[in-house]
Amino acid sequence: MPQYPLAPVPGGTTTTLDVTAATVIKNAPGRLFTVSVLVAGTAAGAVYDSVATTGNTAANQIGVIADVAGPINFNAMPTAAGIVVVPGTGQTLAVSWS
Repeated sequence: MPQYPLAPVPGGTTTTLDVTAATVIKNAPGRLFTVSVLVAGTAAGAVYDSVATTGNTAANQIGVIADVAGPINFNAMPTAAGIVVVPGTGQTLAVSWS
């Protein structure tokens, strides 16, 4: 049986909790695993492949954060620049990433 240097990781290695405003989660390339919507809010949020909380557009958007409570799986989506999470109005989020 071959021995591999790294075991598969089913989820992110880091969690950022209580995200209620636009936040740079990681300012380097990474992977987004899960966004948990803890408080639904009244508008959808977004996730961007970016290192800035302003100036983001559909061109660097990698996901929508629905305005309903529950987990959203991003399947270890890679980012080239970084990870920025912008909650929708009234949302509270937890983010799992590497």
